[in-house]
Amino acid sequence: MERFYITTPIYYVNAKPHLGHAYTTTVADSVNRFHKLMGEETYFLTGTDEHGDKIVQAAEANGQSPQEYVDTISSLFRNMWPEMNISNNDFIRTTEPRHVEVVQSILQKVYDAGDIYFGEYGGHYCFGCERFYTEKELVDGKCPDHLTTPEYIAEKNYFFKMSKYQGWLKDHILKNPDFIRPERYKNEVLSLLESGELEDLCISRPKSRLTWGIEMPFDKDYVTYVWFDALINYVSALGYPDGDKFKKFWPKANHLVAKDILKPHAVFWPTMLKAAGIDPYQSLNVHGYWLVKDTKMSKSIGNVVEPLAMKDTYGLDAFRYFLLRDMSFGQDSSFSEEALVGRLNAELANDLGNLFNRTLSMTHKYFGGEIPRPDVEDIEDAEIKKIGQDAMQAFQENYADFKFSRGLEGLWELVRGLNKYIDATAPWTLFKEENTGRLQTVIYVLLENMRKIAVHLWPVMPSSSEKMLEQLGIQFDPEKVNLPKELDVWGLLESGAVVAKTSNLFPRVDLPEPKAEAKDADNAAQKGKSKKNGKQSGKNGEEVGTIEFEDFQKLDLRVGTVKEVEKHPDADRLLLVRVDTGDAELRQVVAGIADHYSSDDLIGKQVVVVANLKPRKLRKQLSQGMILAVKSGDQLQLLTPSAEVAPGSKVS
Repeated sequence: MERFYITTPIYYVNAKPHLGHAYTTTVADSVNRFHKLMGEETYFLTGTDEHGDKIVQAAEANGQSPQEYVDTISSLFRNMWPEMNISNNDFIRTTEPRHVEVVQSILQKVYDAGDIYFGEYGGHYCFGCERFYTEKELVDGKCPDHLTTPEYIAEKNYFFKMSKYQGWLKDHILKNPDFIRPERYKNEVLSLLESGELEDLCISRPKSRLTWGIEMPFDKDYVTYVWFDALINYVSALGYPDGDKFKKFWPKANHLVAKDILKPHAVFWPTMLKAAGIDPYQSLNVHGYWLVKDTKMSKSIGNVVEPLAMKDTYGLDAFRYFLLRDMSFGQDSSFSEEALVGRLNAELANDLGNLFNRTLSMTHKYFGGEIPRPDVEDIEDAEIKKIGQDAMQAFQENYADFKFSRGLEGLWELVRGLNKYIDATAPWTLFKEENTGRLQTVIYVLLENMRKIAVHLWPVMPSSSEKMLEQLGIQFDPEKVNLPKELDVWGLLESGAVVAKTSNLFPRVDLPEPKAEAKDADNAAQKGKSKKNGKQSGKNGEEVGTIEFEDFQKLDLRVGTVKEVEKHPDADRLLLVRVDTGDAELRQVVAGIADHYSSDDLIGKQVVVVANLKPRKLRKQLSQGMILAVKSGDQLQLLTPSAEVAPGSKVS
């Protein structure tokens, strides 16, 4: 049997868990569930990192001892994960004896091999990062992350010969394309290695300065640097070196981290493993930041998103779906309740919820709630089955590559396709015409595809997936599911089984009304923009002035192909047009063209998009650009190339 081992970073306990922690752990949980359904034996590890300067400072600020403090914060993480339906196999703390023992044994092994030496070092020490910076790394004399002036410290310490393994690490990355992914982070690490600036790593702190840490096994006057301690959790939790779990799962180790800890995981950790004689992990998967109003979350500016509050307001599975669907893995993503509600209403309530509600209701209306026995299939049935195969394959391939948003978009091709299939086959007409055989087939095709969708969604929305299957008369058992077989297997729903009458798993939700002062500020800002724009542009043929060629070059005009169109939920004249402009994800443009174009007019049409226009919300829907058009009298014509070109082609 194939195996799969997924880890989150162990979270530093100098603060309470927030959206970033929830996202990383939800991704790990989802990936773990996915590989279970792919027929693999899995292991999922998370935990807390509890040593270092910042812990001592945080404990003092709270009037606690370091141990009391880490016990308190670690329990917040441990207790939060069941509330988020996280299914981890283990939760490790770096203060546990099983971890301390392994850290000291690896330190001793590397020391005995001659890869740790004692020396004197003077450097700029940032207490926030708990590391030394070179002059080159500082920005205007300050730490690049905390923007504070580091303290210059000169002291004797132990050093790991990390630079010795620079050449090996570079070769290993080049020979193993999936060792660090997405590729942008692999290139970032290669650039660092090729710069020749990789130095040996200071891996101790004198007890005269810090006592809260794991004691060096070969010198009682020093404790271990927090990163040399923390990274080892990934093997200590498996019982390195002789534990059965280590032998089974370490060869299939996949780490999941945010981009701010890329260097420790991509450079420190593999060189430590090499020095200790341990095979490197299989892959390092790096995600971006969740931003709030384009700003990284920070307690100091008060924009931290509390995941449990979101879960309690909108439902856990809807929140999980949004996190996995909205962020393009590897890139930063902006969190807002408007975006969450938009996804929930458009994709869960309108698409998936509507599909389940319509089909279950028709099954009861036409067949008394019993799953009918299908008759002879028609060409429409073959077409939707092919759409289903392609959608499931896209989901499985993308999910295996940590491309969650793209995988869900692929699966939604089937969800939307089934809603169109209902409209095309018109079961109500078949019933009226007493075309029972055809009606039986149509309802069965819908129900069986709904089963396949629900099974695929278990890694994303486990509770909702199980409830959807219950509504189809099935008790879910992950041990009996094999996603690859779903591509070819058909007819697992038993005729005669009874389905639920209705489904209300994904009701539409509304955002609370903004406060009056916020509305006034927004209106004033819009008026200011209008006034400014009025000065810049003329009307009725008036001269508008000239611009420099460099100004024109700032525009990113691209040809895109329209893939999806739906009406704006709150504005009759606006359409939500999703365009393939050559990016990893479809680009949504809110366009005021509903009076001139229908969905059928637009699907497949090529349009010109201003791709670098700053995104903004139009009636609570995100618009990521502008579609160019020409208006003559009452007629509106979209700009389009004279012949079809590849999506993303630049207009120049």
